[in-house]
Amino acid sequence: MRKKNETLRASIFESLKNRRKSRAAQTREHTRPAGTLIASYNVHKCVGADRRFDPERISRVIHEIDADVIGLQEADTRFGERTGLLDLRRLELETGLIPVPVSGVAKAHGWHGNVVLFKQGTVRDVHQISLPGLEPRGALLAEIELARGGTLRIIAAHLGLLHRSRAQQARLIVELMRRDNDTPTILLGDLNEWRLGDRSSLNTFQAAFGPLPPAVPSFPSTLPLLALDRIMANRSGLISTVEVHDSPLARVASDHLPIKAVISLETLRAETEARAESA
Repeated sequence: MRKKNETLRASIFESLKNRRKSRAAQTREHTRPAGTLIASYNVHKCVGADRRFDPERISRVIHEIDADVIGLQEADTRFGERTGLLDLRRLELETGLIPVPVSGVAKAHGWHGNVVLFKQGTVRDVHQISLPGLEPRGALLAEIELARGGTLRIIAAHLGLLHRSRAQQARLIVELMRRDNDTPTILLGDLNEWRLGDRSSLNTFQAAFGPLPPAVPSFPSTLPLLALDRIMANRSGLISTVEVHDSPLARVASDHLPIKAVISLETLRAETEARAESA
């Protein structure tokens, strides 16, 4: 028990230290990172750390991030007739972000709460995937031809709370990758996995995405200790270091902090051209 408490204490100190570094860096860097920015954000049904329902705050955080592609989780009500919680029309007018279209949902923004928004480009393909497990979970797969060049496949997912369900869901996503691993692909979302080692479902993803990027604690937003949110690519060098978006507003707008990374367009274009030549 003593060793376990010491490990937890060390984790808390490390998180506090990294958060101070993150805040200092964001204070120094007021400009948006150069390049094509991707992000993932669990908006917690627009309920903040103060337990207040406020979609406007979530929209302002999305505006702060200024991503070219962003995956949202819990953007719809969960039970009954799913209903979207954000003003997507206003968000498009203010940020240029438009949603990847989904079918078979009347009032929802996305698929099982998963929404993919992008600024410039053309959607080439969309698949709505039901994930196995006791809870209703899903993933949204979208292939987007970016205006700046290159075709990118996004898998936006929100995995379950139960370990067994996460293991099944991870295996299904890897199986989808085996069917087509030629397309540069980014998996992003709330993977709900805090474990490491042999029992972690993150190990399953290495078969398709290789060595995983270092963990970035994003939950809870008030004192992030757990790296529940992830961005990973099936190509080395496709994304830069994954970072947390830590702002005063983000710390209260949801119980998760957003995470973000920059796409290497050179790597993406080279992969896209190679794929076209071999087709």
